[in-house]
Amino acid sequence: MDPHRVVALLNPPQSPFELACAAEVFGAALPDEPARYTFLTCAERPGPLRTTAGFAMLVDAGLAALAEADTVVVPGWQPPGAPVPSAVTDALRSAHRRGARIVAICTGAFVLAQAGLLDGRRATTHWRSSAQLAAAHPEVAVDQDVLFVDHGDVATSAGTGAGIDLCLHLVRGDHGAAYAARIARNMVLPPHREGSQLQYAAQPAPARADESLAPLLEWAADRLDTRLTLDRLAERAGLSSRTLARRFAEQLGTSPGQWLLGRRIEAARVLLEQTDLPVETVATRVGLASAVNLRRHFRTHLGTTPGAYRRTFGEA
Repeated sequence: MDPHRVVALLNPPQSPFELACAAEVFGAALPDEPARYTFLTCAERPGPLRTTAGFAMLVDAGLAALAEADTVVVPGWQPPGAPVPSAVTDALRSAHRRGARIVAICTGAFVLAQAGLLDGRRATTHWRSSAQLAAAHPEVAVDQDVLFVDHGDVATSAGTGAGIDLCLHLVRGDHGAAYAARIARNMVLPPHREGSQLQYAAQPAPARADESLAPLLEWAADRLDTRLTLDRLAERAGLSSRTLARRFAEQLGTSPGQWLLGRRIEAARVLLEQTDLPVETVATRVGLASAVNLRRHFRTHLGTTPGAYRRTFGEA
């Protein structure tokens, strides 16, 4: 069986890590195993190519290499959303029409979008760039809740390390789970990660509120383990429930209930990261009543479970 030809399309300044995500999965041979992939890099202009790490790498091949690729990987694109030369988008579309699989890691999704390969499809990218991708390409259904999206002929990954998750997923489809697990073991990585990239997203800064709401928010945040109804919050603020709900919408862009849920989830994240308290105790301390309720909200908002989150981020 001829090896599957993987070609990475680079652009200055190139992220070495995002390139390495693909190179380590597709380009590193396993001991005592026949090579199942070949790995090559190319660029619109062959020669020395700047990287984001301050050194240059030498790229020998030009865009003609894409005509021979079985899989084309775009390992990021800096800056995200920068115009892509027509020669590059034409070469990607030509490779796709020929039957090559087109894969984007992280901000490489912007290149696929400019080439029209994501029109009418779900796609993902780094959580910091997802809003930018959605605004620039409304024809793309941007999903920031996942580590990758695979349509078979086109695939995109979330930020940085999620490129490894996507590449291992593609290997599983090409050669089975056992072979992908051997590659992951060789890289000292799990063959599959739980959850979505939202669990890695930076915790948002507290929403700004004017003087009328700030004391109430501080008071409520100190009492998350109690029953905080809209009526109780309104009574504390000296307002009617309707007026309080309107002020939340005006100042915070959300409802009192959603604001409280967000604070409770963030408080639970901190306890899971910094303590070894049982999940049931964590749920009680943040006012979510039970471990079942906490798990449900974690699954909905972070795409993972409290236990998996603690295993990943726990400091205790």
